[in-house]
Amino acid sequence: MIREIGKYRDGRIVYYVDDKTPSFGYIAFGVIDRGTNVLQARPTTICPQNCIFCSVDSGLKSTHRWAEYIVHPDVIVNGVVKALEVKGCSVEVLLDTIGDVLTYPWLIELIRKLREIPGVKSIALETHGFLLSKQLVDKLSNAGLDRVNLSIETLNPDKARFLYGNPAYDLRRVLESIEYLVKETPIDLHVTPVWLPGINDEDLVEIINWALKIGAGKKWPPLTIQKFNKHKYGRGWNLKEVSWSEFWRFIEKLESTLGVRLHWTMDEWGMHYARRVEPPFHRGELVEVEVWGRGWLRREYLGVIGDKSLIGVYTRRHHLIPGRRYLVRIIENEDGLLIGIVEKAIS
Repeated sequence: MIREIGKYRDGRIVYYVDDKTPSFGYIAFGVIDRGTNVLQARPTTICPQNCIFCSVDSGLKSTHRWAEYIVHPDVIVNGVVKALEVKGCSVEVLLDTIGDVLTYPWLIELIRKLREIPGVKSIALETHGFLLSKQLVDKLSNAGLDRVNLSIETLNPDKARFLYGNPAYDLRRVLESIEYLVKETPIDLHVTPVWLPGINDEDLVEIINWALKIGAGKKWPPLTIQKFNKHKYGRGWNLKEVSWSEFWRFIEKLESTLGVRLHWTMDEWGMHYARRVEPPFHRGELVEVEVWGRGWLRREYLGVIGDKSLIGVYTRRHHLIPGRRYLVRIIENEDGLLIGIVEKAIS
């Protein structure tokens, strides 16, 4: 179940998700299995920034969201255990949120619990680093974190505050914390800047040189450049988006000019395809859904199908009522992430 624990000034509800909640089915939180030995785990949706290029409109000034979630650690743990039963291989757990995982209040506890699961070979997290400190780095290391994927788009403090939409973003502290992480702990670093064409082209050269200089890539590849894509519910519609062919030409030019590698095979990442947790329901199927509350996007609601799966629900009505049951037709189930349309109310 979920319960309201707070509100943003813009009216967004913050929900606490309890440990009896299904782990699969919803994109905003829980566990996502995309058919490889890497599981995405999303324990929170909250973000302290407002990046001008954010693909999921997270942060302080979101316009598309009307709910945020903080999840009990066991929702993630239970999902990982279930996936391991299906996959028949060891897995990496990637703490990959539609916010910033460093906002999660039980992050250290969650990493410790994941570390105790037989079959979890590595644990990684993704962040922009705003909340990093040397003290937190030590706690993450002691808990058993293996890698940090750092998305950092510039080494210019003023530009960083602009890009991340947060005047409090302290680039100096972030860099000091990351350099401490690489030099003083066994945690590996993978640097993953987003290329924003015409905005941070030269910054990427500085970031690549910095990452290699401080020792990123102890065990995993040191660097990957991400492509900026415009998303329906994201930000950055005034930014330039290039084709994939132009993107790869840019990457190849960087590799040639700097003498570095910036793209990698699945084998080099230790990734491979593996049996996936199959969704318990399929497209076109009619299911009985209990609505729990708001979904993360406006007009969407969060529901549950018995004790089997979460689902994002849309309606032709103006609103749905939490606690009521509806007959819902499933219209999407890619990667086990369910979306449905209400056909009629049941109770």
